[in-house]
Amino acid sequence: MNEIVAVQPVLGPDAFFLLMGAILVLAMHAGFAFLEAGTVRKKNQVNALVKILSDFSISTLAYFFVGYAVAYGVTFLAGAPELAAKSGIDLMKFFFLLTFAAAVPAIISGGIAERARFWPQLVASAVIVGLVYPFYEGIVWGERFHVQALIESALGAKFHDFAGSVVVHTMGGWIALGAVLMLGPRKGRYTRDGKVIAIPPSSIPFLALGSWILVVGWFGFNVMSAQGLDKISGLVAVNSLMAMVGGVLGALIAGRNDPGFVHNGALAGLVAVCAGSDVMHPVGAGVVGALAGVLFVVAFILTQNRWKIDDVLGVWPLHGLAGAWGGIACGIFGSPALGGMGGVSLLAQLLGTLGGVAIALTGSLLIYGALRKWVGIRLTEEEEFQGADLSIHKITANPEEDITR
Repeated sequence: MNEIVAVQPVLGPDAFFLLMGAILVLAMHAGFAFLEAGTVRKKNQVNALVKILSDFSISTLAYFFVGYAVAYGVTFLAGAPELAAKSGIDLMKFFFLLTFAAAVPAIISGGIAERARFWPQLVASAVIVGLVYPFYEGIVWGERFHVQALIESALGAKFHDFAGSVVVHTMGGWIALGAVLMLGPRKGRYTRDGKVIAIPPSSIPFLALGSWILVVGWFGFNVMSAQGLDKISGLVAVNSLMAMVGGVLGALIAGRNDPGFVHNGALAGLVAVCAGSDVMHPVGAGVVGALAGVLFVVAFILTQNRWKIDDVLGVWPLHGLAGAWGGIACGIFGSPALGGMGGVSLLAQLLGTLGGVAIALTGSLLIYGALRKWVGIRLTEEEEFQGADLSIHKITANPEEDITR
């Protein structure tokens, strides 16, 4: 009997380039997990680790069956021989872009930590990655729905977001803000007379490890957004580096040596430079990163202490605001007058950024509002007091210690 064997096309170096980029960004999710595990209290560390992996898994299904088609009009509902013969590079692009899409629930996870119910959040992640995120991704990167063409005809340039300051980070940060506001603060975070009760991180080493993993993976996030070896740019790599160190130093000074601010400052700089990393001068990228680091510190303090918004990891300042700053900064520091490559419009950047914020907030209020009404999104007071680890997963981060006490 003759066996039918599908002919596997040679995809070439671009496919390998995308694969390595996907692996690097996939590794960033370990960074999200440890950043959250180090920031929350010990009774919620297991939940932080499980959430990130579970969110990634549900995001994969949502993006494979729905989201990628919404963003790019490409589906994979065909036989394996056809996929192997015709869609090999699309499958690799899917894997790479999936890791970006799944970053949005990972961002949200940090904001709603320590009091959000587990399964309703997985449902929210599926809808966000299946519909809300890819709708905006399709507008910007897929150039669908004629929005980019309209912006270019009206303002002389398309909205430019090379690696996702707005598409990924602003979306994640502003969706998280809506969820955080609906959940309300953790029990005991604020007293009735307005006093702020500090809840320190459980592990600075875990927090720092998470930041370092994210920093390293971010060079795959930014540089490999070229999606092809012939488009790879040393400018993107150096701009990412400069923005990262700028964010560290800005947060170091503004945060008065606080280690949490320092390690998140690196991330703020990288968030901000994503959009214009291919068009800025390295000095401009450093300035953008430094301002993002300062913005994160100032906004985090205002959010937590003055506005009484209990955003546990500060994801709205870190991703929502620094990402929006990055989208706008691309139109400023990407201009030839400030040493940039040009081809960008400040008005187009403002319009595209505001559009991302509007879509994120609308999606957040609809999704979390519906879940809160129909199934509830918050742990009970007893479950929250006990901690998400025992309430949801029935085990603590260090179960042997519990036995030997």
